[in-house]
Amino acid sequence: MTAGTKPLSLLIVDDHEVVRVGLRTLLGLVPGLQVVGDAGTASTAVAECQRLQPDIVLLDIRLPDRSGVEVCHELLSVCPKVRVVFLTSYADDETVLSALVAGAHGYVLKEGSNKALIEAIKTVAAGQSLLDPQVTARTLSLIRSRYTPAGKSRLNSLSAQEERVLRLVADGKTNKEIAVSLGLSDKTVKNYIANIYDKLQVSRRSQATAVYLTSQR
Repeated sequence: MTAGTKPLSLLIVDDHEVVRVGLRTLLGLVPGLQVVGDAGTASTAVAECQRLQPDIVLLDIRLPDRSGVEVCHELLSVCPKVRVVFLTSYADDETVLSALVAGAHGYVLKEGSNKALIEAIKTVAAGQSLLDPQVTARTLSLIRSRYTPAGKSRLNSLSAQEERVLRLVADGKTNKEIAVSLGLSDKTVKNYIANIYDKLQVSRRSQATAVYLTSQR
């Protein structure tokens, strides 16, 4: 950071107070970074993000009232300019993939070094995306093996209405939002999604979204 440059503002979201305090202490010593707030629950995180308008949100994947993936999507809806970096102990492929589908800009493991975390924050703040090296290869392999090219061909089995529903799922819309957008009942949307899962041979929204996104490349 150069003299006179506004510091990067950060909001820390983790359900463990000791983690929040530790991160505040660590990042507060880094020139160019400013921790403006912290939160221990999903609801507090969303409210604080709207109030503080931070540049970066450090977000845990597990929170007591909602999953971090859901929170990520909501944060990006209410604060579209914020950059979300997951800082978590969970490295399983499905969790990482779900985080990316939700719009996360970075995914860093807690067991990494302080230097790696600081560099990740700066990388994401500069407009780039970052995956922890421990999960990058596995996640990319998962996407390639599961969603191409077989996933593309399975899209051909969808009806026009199912394709419209899938597109909205990929946009991160909830069932209720999809129902309103297409003029359908919640139950009808639920049935469409069940059919989509069956035809695409997936069981989660993140997996269906990955199939759709892959087909657009």
